[in-house]
Amino acid sequence: MIEFDFAVLRHIGLNNSILAQLSTAEAAPGAQLMRLTEVQRDWQTVHDGQTEHSARALPRLLSALQEQGSSLAVGDWVVVESHAHGELWISQRLSPFAHIARRANDGRRQALASNIDTALLVMGLDHDFNPRRVERYIALVQAAGVAPVVVLSKADIGIDVDNRVDELRRRLPAYIPIIAVNGHSNTAYAELKPWLENGQTVCLLGASGTGKSTLTNTLTSAQQETGGNRKGDGRGRHTTTARSLHICPDGGCIIDTPGLRTWRPDADEETLAATFDDIESLAANCQFHDCQHETEPGCAVRGKIDPDRLLNYHKLLRDVQRSQQTPLERIAARSKWKVIIKASRTRGREKRSQ
Repeated sequence: MIEFDFAVLRHIGLNNSILAQLSTAEAAPGAQLMRLTEVQRDWQTVHDGQTEHSARALPRLLSALQEQGSSLAVGDWVVVESHAHGELWISQRLSPFAHIARRANDGRRQALASNIDTALLVMGLDHDFNPRRVERYIALVQAAGVAPVVVLSKADIGIDVDNRVDELRRRLPAYIPIIAVNGHSNTAYAELKPWLENGQTVCLLGASGTGKSTLTNTLTSAQQETGGNRKGDGRGRHTTTARSLHICPDGGCIIDTPGLRTWRPDADEETLAATFDDIESLAANCQFHDCQHETEPGCAVRGKIDPDRLLNYHKLLRDVQRSQQTPLERIAARSKWKVIIKASRTRGREKRSQ
């Protein structure tokens, strides 16, 4: 029998989807349901709704997850057992109702966070402003079935703030909320409160230096270390080094994450197309069913979609296609392009010598 207090655990995100799994879960007497709030190499931090504890994962659990191509992630609900000398061990992970992951350059899946209701996609209104990147964030979280909210930080010190906000509103689908905030101001909580109700879990995703930790501190009264940006390019220093879960005073949980340099969505082509549904909707009216929206006649997309958004869509599509390739297919593709590039250079030299 797994022990838990729904009223207490509801405060840190427990819901009926997780509860339904407990009826079939088996565990040692005295086992407890807890939530994973931080993952380190050898130790994990778990929360019982009132207090945090240090625990270690049983090797058999880690092996089973590895065979599934998965791993423990902040936000997971886990079964914790007490063994000899009072040590706590994680024996089971309950299947998450939502799991955000990215694809590494070698195609491997890397877990970011689990059991997320909403992803707050943070981008600075300073030199960090990059519409292509926020579209990548949106594809990443929608592929996991998580609702995105674009949070534009540094509204108090940003560059050309009103025009940049308007640019994103024109570029992104209308159903995606876009909120401009000053991460140091208490008004940020009021603006983001609809997604921070008791029992809700949000995840902050963004590049380094966008103000994720500052925003977390404001929303939760946490005391995470924050740092400035580099001079010249506005890019941030890595001050958050591990994903961690924080609890808001009035309910709601926030998972803060380190800034990531690469953002390849863990999605297939169909899922990616759904995140660019404005393009897909117009594409139904193209003259050719396999139109690439580049130079084909009768294209219904060109001229109606921001050219840079369309370019970014094609780039993301190529990333997804590469992530689905086997190692041998990736080697064959590289070899093919080497031949094409070599032939192109040879033709260029021949033309110049004529």
